[in-house]
Amino acid sequence: MGFVNVDGEVGMEGVQANERLQDGLQCATDGAGPLLQRDYWALIERSQYSPEEVMEFVSARFPEFPPEALVVFERLGGGEGPLAVGEELKVDIRGAGECRVRIIHRDAQSFTIATLPGHPEAGRITFGAYRNDEGDVIFHIRSRARSGSGIIYLGFYSGGEAMQTNTWTDFVNNVALTCGEGVIGFIHAETTVMEKAHEDADDIQGPTYLARGDEA
Repeated sequence: MGFVNVDGEVGMEGVQANERLQDGLQCATDGAGPLLQRDYWALIERSQYSPEEVMEFVSARFPEFPPEALVVFERLGGGEGPLAVGEELKVDIRGAGECRVRIIHRDAQSFTIATLPGHPEAGRITFGAYRNDEGDVIFHIRSRARSGSGIIYLGFYSGGEAMQTNTWTDFVNNVALTCGEGVIGFIHAETTVMEKAHEDADDIQGPTYLARGDEA
């Protein structure tokens, strides 16, 4: 049970659809500066939902969880219900303006969002839920990205680091309060500089990790 640290997998089925999904993305290879892996996660106190149910709920109400003072997400195209692969969202980031992101992967326990040109970062971020060995539900966000450009890296990026941490730790906390009774202990926030070998093996078309344990 838990999560699997992966470099992603893309099957043969739906190759053309996958190519359309990847078209125009602002991938980590397009950015500047070091490739950073950021993890934010916490155990949910007395979760009312299974990991699959948590992710169904989070994907259906995604714009409600980030702190509005820092970032606002808006679904484009009038989509309702859980986020769907291929769907795009407008993002209004304080200090950086508007940009867009796209859903590039979804399974029972996670979904992954990738950046589009104009976003201050280049890369992707996975939101997922799984259980630990004691059966507690964990909500986990993992991004792998670098700065969208050299200018952003030198300017917005330095101040954006703290804002990004606040955004996603608030997101984790809001999910825990909505799906249970808050977090057990504290919210973990870790940043790792990706090694060259790991970066070379990373599948930029897939999730940053696989949430596993409760699937049929």
